[in-house]
This record gives sequence, C-alpha cells and structure tokens, in this order.
Amino acid sequence: MMLLPNILTFSRILIIPLLIVFFYLPYQWGLPACAVLFALAMLTDVLDGYLARRFKQQTTFGAFLDPVADKLVISTALVLIASRDQALLTTVACVIIIGREIAVSALREWMAELGRRSLVAVSLLAKIKTAAQAVAISMMLWYHPIARIDTHQVGLILLYIAALLTLVSMVGYLKSAWQHLR
Repeated sequence: MMLLPNILTFSRILIIPLLIVFFYLPYQWGLPACAVLFALAMLTDVLDGYLARRFKQQTTFGAFLDPVADKLVISTALVLIASRDQALLTTVACVIIIGREIAVSALREWMAELGRRSLVAVSLLAKIKTAAQAVAISMMLWYHPIARIDTHQVGLILLYIAALLTLVSMVGYLKSAWQHLR
C-alpha cells in the first residue's frame, strides 16, 4: 500500500510531462497554467514532508524519492526557462542551480557511504534557497505581467539571488564535508 506522502512525491514526477506540454501550448493561458502547475508541485514537496512527519509515515523509499522528484521538476523548469530566454545570464544561473543540485546529491551519497550523512543535512540556507528558487521559477514560467508587475523581470532577479544562495549553500556543505573528502 502506497502512503499519501509517497503518492504526493510521485505525483511531482508525473507532473513533468504536463509542465512541458503547458509550456509549449500556443495559447495565452499555457504559461500561466505551467506556472501554477509548477507552484502546486512545489507545494506538494512541503505537504508530503509535513504529512510524513505528522503521521509518522516516513519511509526509506520516500526519503529516496523526494529529493529525486524535486530535482527532476526544478531541472525541467529551468531547462524550459533557459531554452525560452536564450540569455547568457539566465542560462548561467540555471546551470549553476542544476549543477549544484547534482553536486550536493553526489556529496550526500558519498557522505552516506562514509556514515557521515548528518554533516550534509539540509540547512536553513538551503531551505531559503529552495523557496527563492520556487518563487523565481514560478514567476518566470508565468511570464505575463500581473497588475503591471513584470513577473519575468522579478523572477529573473529572484533567480539570480537563488543562484547566489545556491553557491553559498554548496560551499557550506563542502566545508562541512571537506575533511572527509581529502
């Protein structure tokens, strides 16, 4: 029997094809629908963790699948944004974020092999980075102005901030693990 937190986590992976379809739809509502779907996916990330802890439904499968689902959804959205914008700084920010996700995942796996996983547990800065990233990506996917606010520009600024936080948090993880990496 699949537990609700794991179903929510798995739903994020199933959302990915819909993100892509909505992104490329030739209708005015396609991009806003893509942004809303992405935001919902990010909310399920918060909800599945809360439910798993609240109802003591944490599983090893969920612990494995949750970060994979997050990275797949976020990476997909960043690739879509970079492909549309085709701007150097946007692409660099997207590559920094995706590259950090891969590097930190590998670092966590390596530290788990050494029995030192706790040294690279999710930090508060990483949670702030994820929130900034989720808002930035949602705004950039929306693309259209809302009440004269250029969501793309605001999202782009937040994306740069998220990329900076990404680098800072990665340096923190590397410092914590450094003595075990040498």
